[in-house]
Amino acid sequence: MFHSSAMVNSHRKPMFNIHRGFYCLAAILPQICICSQFSVPSSYHFTEDPGAFPVATNGERFPWQELRLPSVVIPLHYDLFVHPNLTSLDFVASEKIEVLVSNATQFIILHSKDLEITNATLQSEEDSRYMKPGKELKVLSYPAHEQIALLVPEKLTPHLKYYVAIDFQAKLGDGFEGFYKSTYRTLGGETRILAVTDFEPTQARMAFPCFDEPLFKANFSIKIRRESRHIALSNMPKVKTIELEGGLLEDHFETTVKMSTYLVAYIVCDFHSVSGFTSSGVKVSIYASPDKRNQTHYALQASLKLLDFYEKYFDIYYPLSKLDLIAIPDFAPGAMENWGLITYRETSLLFDPKTSSASDKLWVTRVIAHELAHQWFGNLVTMEWWNDIWLNEGFAKYMELIAVNATYPELQFDDYFLNVCFEVITKDSLNSSRPISKPAETPTQIQEMFDEVSYNKGACILNMLKDFLGEEKFQKGIIQYLKKFSYRNAKNDDLWSSLSNSCLESDFTSGGVCHSDPKMTSNMLAFLGENAEVKEMMTTWTLQKGIPLLVVKQDGCSLQLQQERFLQGVFQEDPEWRALQERYLWHIPLTYSTSSSNVIHRHILKSKTDTLDLPEKTSWVKFNVDSNGYYIVHYEGHGWDQLITQLNQNHTLLRPKDRVGLIHDVFQLVGAGRLTLDKALDMTYYLQHETSSPALLEGLSYLESFYHMMDRRNISDISENLKRYLLQYFKPVIDRQSWSDKGSVWDRMLRSALLKLACDLNHAPCIQKAAELFSQWMESSGKLNIPTDVLKIVYSVGAQTTAGWNYLLEQYELSMSSAEQNKILYALSTSKHQEKLLKLIELGMEGKVIKTQNLAALLHAIARRPKGQQLAWDFVRENWTHLLKKFDLGSYDIRMIISGTTAHFSSKDKLQEVKLFFESLEAQGSHLDIFQTVLETITKNIKWLEKNLPTLRTWLLVNT
Repeated sequence: MFHSSAMVNSHRKPMFNIHRGFYCLAAILPQICICSQFSVPSSYHFTEDPGAFPVATNGERFPWQELRLPSVVIPLHYDLFVHPNLTSLDFVASEKIEVLVSNATQFIILHSKDLEITNATLQSEEDSRYMKPGKELKVLSYPAHEQIALLVPEKLTPHLKYYVAIDFQAKLGDGFEGFYKSTYRTLGGETRILAVTDFEPTQARMAFPCFDEPLFKANFSIKIRRESRHIALSNMPKVKTIELEGGLLEDHFETTVKMSTYLVAYIVCDFHSVSGFTSSGVKVSIYASPDKRNQTHYALQASLKLLDFYEKYFDIYYPLSKLDLIAIPDFAPGAMENWGLITYRETSLLFDPKTSSASDKLWVTRVIAHELAHQWFGNLVTMEWWNDIWLNEGFAKYMELIAVNATYPELQFDDYFLNVCFEVITKDSLNSSRPISKPAETPTQIQEMFDEVSYNKGACILNMLKDFLGEEKFQKGIIQYLKKFSYRNAKNDDLWSSLSNSCLESDFTSGGVCHSDPKMTSNMLAFLGENAEVKEMMTTWTLQKGIPLLVVKQDGCSLQLQQERFLQGVFQEDPEWRALQERYLWHIPLTYSTSSSNVIHRHILKSKTDTLDLPEKTSWVKFNVDSNGYYIVHYEGHGWDQLITQLNQNHTLLRPKDRVGLIHDVFQLVGAGRLTLDKALDMTYYLQHETSSPALLEGLSYLESFYHMMDRRNISDISENLKRYLLQYFKPVIDRQSWSDKGSVWDRMLRSALLKLACDLNHAPCIQKAAELFSQWMESSGKLNIPTDVLKIVYSVGAQTTAGWNYLLEQYELSMSSAEQNKILYALSTSKHQEKLLKLIELGMEGKVIKTQNLAALLHAIARRPKGQQLAWDFVRENWTHLLKKFDLGSYDIRMIISGTTAHFSSKDKLQEVKLFFESLEAQGSHLDIFQTVLETITKNIKWLEKNLPTLRTWLLVNT
């Protein structure tokens, strides 16, 4: 899955802001050895204690009390029939589940949510063979656990197969989960409906009763009934279509490979497609609504390239004969990796050359790379349970880097990857962060695991490990992991074992020794030590939260090293600081270079303190080469002064990524109270000579965030001086920007960022040029092609007049490009008129003109503006119950709405308001981890202002 940052996928998110029992049935059923990963309790029949069990909806005892399903009945195969009615907006369905029983039991527990079950029967394998009718089953329902119990007339016999047949029906969902309806508008203004699924993590149970846990992998045979004006798509290719009475058609799809329920997908729509074939013969198709078919060509080209790349990189063929990618008009995440039928938001798949910018192209390429990586990481090999969702998401995020670099080097994603790590450090440096691998049981807790820690931190520690092991060994380990656990489930330790051992199973001789490396036999003891070392090292990164701070003190040729836990907003002098440091220790694979040599030195820091000897005297030392490590570095004594001097004298002696890393770390250390703000601001002096766009953008993002913070708080003397400083200081580079789409990806992203900043700061030449282009565009009735990299800026300036704002809203409704709609919506949100902002929010809640999927990003954009911050915050408090009808409590949208409208606050009054609101929600039984994150973030902002405001004021007076 890929979470969309929708309108706010700018350069960076604002700075202020997750003992098995084994048993084997091989003796009885050699073809399905379930030497299984399921634990087996001793018996499964009703307990005598009536108080131990919950009560079903009919008042009877429900025979199961756990959130997790029992593992005595294991699904092998589902025959699923679905008939959605796109007029009455409901569906009827039936299924026949082939199950295997491991222990005697009187009941079968499945997941089911909001489904009306009309009939349930059970057949033994023998009954089925002799065509005997099934026995009626009594169905009990326990909605609190989203479970049903099928009570069987007599105990099921261990080691036998049975067939469970269930008929059921439900309404198509109004939200974004289970089997739900989506709508789109044609060029002619007609509204059309499609039915689509989205099941991850726990929503397959909203579409059909099932064993909805990742361990219960099975095969699925799907049949879909539809009208002739529609097509049906599912995970597998269509085998045949049967014509039925009344003009209905029934599509039968091939049986799937063995997979988890959350990957099942089916869609009924009237979309069109473009197709091509990979070099290994896989048919790849991109589907979109008919009027948007011309925006699918880039996605097809990228998908073919990326699928070819992954097959070679993983040394495993994609196992299906087709892969469909489809742009869904209403979709909550950025995309979802359903095996063979990947669903996307339109902004994550469609590319319109007239309105999609350089950063839009990078976004689409990344999301396609992410979802295609999941066809191996997640689909072929799945985590055992959601506590290790990072094995899916962290890997897919990391593979974006590897795949996009290999297939589209011109996109220079390698430089962008630093932002992936910087984004999560903002959260991970708070005490409210969490370990990558963390227990999660309820659906809300599981949804909360889909966050920056699983995705970004997961990717960053994998990148650090790749740097430590070397690319070849890392790739071999990945291949071994995927081959060993294909069509199975894995956990953290399985990955570390594979990455420790660079021998593939195919390298082993009959004697069991790997001879692919001639030194392996003689070095077996060293190898075993390294095996343990990878696991020992990596568990310090997955099982404890937070990020380490490396403190470096140079004394002649000696380097004193010390590691601490890096914390934002809690200072060394604070009474709680020491307690928050206790029991934290990482095994940090350090890298460093010095002024006297280009050599990259390596050292693993496994203790709190250590000493390193340098071979020669050096004026400076720089740790974390190319920012490949997931840690912050503080240079004590004269360390920072020496680096700042070097940047001012000749910044090119430091690598481009090292310069980005230094800018990032110096401002992070200010937030942790380890450096004064003037020291960090002094470092930005050198930026006037900087030619690397990533470094320029990094420095700019901090200065800009300070300006917006002052502007929101109405600290006008500082905001005016900061504005003057930025325009004076960056004037040469701003003036060099052309209003075009020329140059490399980074040239183009720098242009977008600089011109946006200049216009935000009311720089007259910028406003004048944007207003001129906007007038020409309006006069041409929206036909004029404005360069895509400046489109958002032109629209934002145009939106400041009533006529311009109204015209943009009209164009928003008519536009056939979701990339353009994103830019228009952002521009509309910059209005200084509260009634206009309120109208946008109302349209987002209504969901017709502005789709509800864009509401979270819209509220976030409005709340970041001085005129919108109170409005957005009031709206969320007053409409909380309405918002929960549209989005699940634990959903990404709700979390984004909460943090997007509160985390930028920086006053004690606002902290108290937010705290009271969260307490009222918790009193109603709504708890989210994000509550604590937001409160810590606001506290951090308050402390930042208290500590740094006088310094910032003085520094600006001296420097402007």
